[in-house]
Amino acid sequence: MKSFSFLLPNRLEKPRNNGLTMALDKGLGYETAKSLMEIAGDYVDLLKFGWGTIVLHDRDIVMNKIKMYESFDIIPYPGGTLFEIAYTQNKVSEYFKEASSMGFKTIEISDGSTDMKTEEKLDFIATAKDKGFQVISEVGKKDPEEDSKIDIDSRIESIKEEIKVGSSKVIIEAREGGKNIGIFDKSGNAKDEEVSYLLKKLANDKIIWEAPNKDQQIYFVLKAGPEVNLGNISSNDITSLETIRRGLRGDTLGKV
Repeated sequence: MKSFSFLLPNRLEKPRNNGLTMALDKGLGYETAKSLMEIAGDYVDLLKFGWGTIVLHDRDIVMNKIKMYESFDIIPYPGGTLFEIAYTQNKVSEYFKEASSMGFKTIEISDGSTDMKTEEKLDFIATAKDKGFQVISEVGKKDPEEDSKIDIDSRIESIKEEIKVGSSKVIIEAREGGKNIGIFDKSGNAKDEEVSYLLKKLANDKIIWEAPNKDQQIYFVLKAGPEVNLGNISSNDITSLETIRRGLRGDTLGKV
């Protein structure tokens, strides 16, 4: 039972399809990660091992963390950059085999740092799904100049194509910093007209909005509701985001 449970607003229970929180593990130790999940695991749905971090860590420790996260009803998966590294080294087949053998049931496929062709990306998504993985893909480029060349309708078309071939969710790129990428300007403020357009054109349960900063999280909760899917949440901000969702801090008190 939660303390002061009579003051706790209701929210969708896990496993849920909306209101997802995708948090980042950028190299947490096993015991640290477990302790964090014991207190905040109810509020995490997806756990991304950030970019290529797990290549640096002991395989057995990573596998134990995968099992630990799953014990809290959390879906762990490797970041898309790791897939892109495999792609640049022509080792995608080996990547799929290793991910499966380590216990990953979900993988991310992205092209944010590479010149991967659209057809290639779609084929990788379809192949991964055929191999039994749940696929989360990502749309957008990590370089601000390259990302600015993608107009909003092209983003929408890419998202729809990736869902059609097998992606269960599509992440809208904002990087860890959340500035000057995708739907965020150089100051990290959301481009409201673009967000409104995307919300109108896309199914909300298929989109994960990367929103690493508190003001961005508040914006999306007020804009799209407390059950909006948000990603790239720092492990330090898991509880903070949940209070935003539930109106347990001044920014959203009485507004959700």
